[in-house]
Amino acid sequence: MSSENTSAREPVLEITDLTVDFHTDNGVIPAVKGISLNLYPGEVLALVGESGSGKSVTSMAVLRLLPGTARVGGTIRFAGNDLATLSEAKMNGVRGKDIAMVFQEPMTALNPTMRIGEQITEVLLNHNICPKDQAWERAVELLGRVGIPEPERRAKGFPHELSGGQRQRVVIAIALACNPRIIIADEPTTALDVTVQAEILDLIRGLAAESNTAFLLVTHNMGVVADVADRVAVMFRGNLVEEGPAERVLLAPEADYSRRLLDAVPKLPEAAWSEIAGIAEGVPGQVIQMDGVVSEPAVDGATPVTEAEFARQGGSDAALELVDATVQYTRKGSTFTALDAVSLTIARGEIVGLVGESGSGKSTLGRAALGLAPLAGGHVNIFGQPVRDRALLNRRERAARARVGVIFQDPGSSLDPRMTIADCIAEPLVVHGWQGKRASSALRRKRVAELLDAVELPKDFADRYPHELSGGQRQRVGLARSIALEPGLIIADEPTSALDVSVQASVLAVLRELQERYGFACLFISHDLAVVHDIAHRVAVMYRGGIVEEGLSSDVLVRPQHEYSKRLLASAPSPDPVEQARRRAARAILAESVA
Repeated sequence: MSSENTSAREPVLEITDLTVDFHTDNGVIPAVKGISLNLYPGEVLALVGESGSGKSVTSMAVLRLLPGTARVGGTIRFAGNDLATLSEAKMNGVRGKDIAMVFQEPMTALNPTMRIGEQITEVLLNHNICPKDQAWERAVELLGRVGIPEPERRAKGFPHELSGGQRQRVVIAIALACNPRIIIADEPTTALDVTVQAEILDLIRGLAAESNTAFLLVTHNMGVVADVADRVAVMFRGNLVEEGPAERVLLAPEADYSRRLLDAVPKLPEAAWSEIAGIAEGVPGQVIQMDGVVSEPAVDGATPVTEAEFARQGGSDAALELVDATVQYTRKGSTFTALDAVSLTIARGEIVGLVGESGSGKSTLGRAALGLAPLAGGHVNIFGQPVRDRALLNRRERAARARVGVIFQDPGSSLDPRMTIADCIAEPLVVHGWQGKRASSALRRKRVAELLDAVELPKDFADRYPHELSGGQRQRVGLARSIALEPGLIIADEPTSALDVSVQASVLAVLRELQERYGFACLFISHDLAVVHDIAHRVAVMYRGGIVEEGLSSDVLVRPQHEYSKRLLASAPSPDPVEQARRRAARAILAESVA
């Protein structure tokens, strides 16, 4: 919906002078400071800002999902009622049916003990959307609508059997179940690869246009904003610092903070997709099938460095080596190959980016490297020592395992909610006997303070609990924990996915500085191609359990040779709305060529 005609329509949601304060043992913490916003039918309003700016608190306040320590002021009007004063019984009728929520961390939003289909049918039946005998069919339909492959089979599975991106799509399917008037989406594409993200954004755009659904989109991804938003509201430290049409805010921001946000957005080189964009403008381009590889030589005579060559250049043994690694899962007599004879070598001190769509095998490869996914074939070595069942490890192999740090994709489920932040970060120090002995609590606390400082979190966060931090702040805690033992290898599964662009830039700078200081190797799994280009020496592209292209990041992410790599680049969002429109057109043409 054009932002020019919002004044001629009645808003579906009116937020006036909203304040949110948290009452804690350390005093009152103001999170939102008197902001006012209107949301109109068929509109996508993007709420942006860094972690802790108050954007997620604002969205949670609408549905009254804040903890008991929160004190809310102002009015939130929907359908003639002030949601801030509505009875809890009436509020339960609004939640899920009239106003639905897509949460940031899908693993904590889904019930791990319930089948996927059951979680969707529960919403349908609770709000009397359809009869019980039709609910399952409707659940399968919704899964297919959000792009879940084999929806009939997936509906019978559990959340842990899906990739992070697939779980996020399930959460979106649940939000769509009752055809709500408003969908509040808190980082709905955080865990999604760029191709699936593009499909979800197309879905949001279509819903807004076709069913007049209004979206309050909380995001830190300016490319997402450029692709789908009609208007943008920028928050900073609980205040609304700028609001206006998306194109104006993104191309000519008025507030200094808005300009800083946009300057922090990582960008792919223009050459990274110029050939693909040329297709959208009618320039002839080479179109091939998914299994084909362009045979033309790379521009400027550049040739990818092979794994063996790179390892030799490193002058030392590989930090991580996978040789024909195969991972299979069997359920009810059916076998699924998640990793299909994959070989990959990471030299000591090298950062390798691993990209590909959800379900392509990226996270499975990372789990195989950690010994968390049993191999059906091939082998994995860490610092020359085999990765195998923990019970079979000898002393040298256990020592090699202790040199590996991990950053998990979902910070909400990887941190123990009963432990303080200090205890979460110090856990590796305790488990592995830091400094060759059980260090004193005072020494561990000093180390925790150093690590919090390294990832740019206040030292007083040490005494907080995970639920008291934003998603981005929890992700930085995960980074601090991963470097606690100064590892030789870090497996990073979407380490910046939950971070806003300004914090992401600082965390990537910290990661680079730490990598240069300690020289650790890193398997950097990510769906953000610009971030991978910014930090990785080499890139491997995964598709359907295999690596389809591999080489220097300056080659693969600038002059991709495989058609799937080209599709990834065409799907990578740009914060420039004009450029993003061209990419969307290029993406459509590539999709037609594959079809």
